[in-house]
Amino acid sequence: KCECGISLMKAKLQIINAELGMRFGRKVIHSMSSRIKSYDSIAAKLKRKELPENPQAVREHINDMVGIRAVCTYTDDLYQIAEMLCAQKDMRLLKKKDYIKKPKKSGYRSLHLIFLVPISFQAEVYWIKMEVQLRTAAMDYWAGLDYQLQYKKENCEAKNIGRELKEYANAIQQIDSKMLELRKWIEAI
Repeated sequence: KCECGISLMKAKLQIINAELGMRFGRKVIHSMSSRIKSYDSIAAKLKRKELPENPQAVREHINDMVGIRAVCTYTDDLYQIAEMLCAQKDMRLLKKKDYIKKPKKSGYRSLHLIFLVPISFQAEVYWIKMEVQLRTAAMDYWAGLDYQLQYKKENCEAKNIGRELKEYANAIQQIDSKMLELRKWIEAI
């Protein structure tokens, strides 16, 4: 069922990309990736949340078991895609977390949308939760580096590393803003 959900969401994103591509005359989504959270990762998240390790807790409290990430060039594209996804009549938005307008303390930026998506399977309809992450290439680059360096944050230099990464996140946000301004300037010519 999860793989079917991923296929459905990828198809929706590809259609949105084609529509926006025709409208703007440029590619909007540059890459997509997906994943199904591993059992160990789900168990660790339940433990962090001090929840029991059972199917009901997973259904009620794990929103990102199935996820898709779409990477774009410009921040306004992220919001355009989010708006078009939310307008889909066959799925329901459960939660929106805008870490672009309100970044995490670490500097992490991304737009997260949690949807309830219907999957028809063997004459039944199952509703699964899916997280869609929308990022610029710069945000994705930073998040990848942050993830790689997580284990190193445990040492005595953790605060310094965290401060440095946050500075880089701010610099990346400034670059994203400047690239958007440049694109708008070029479009106005």
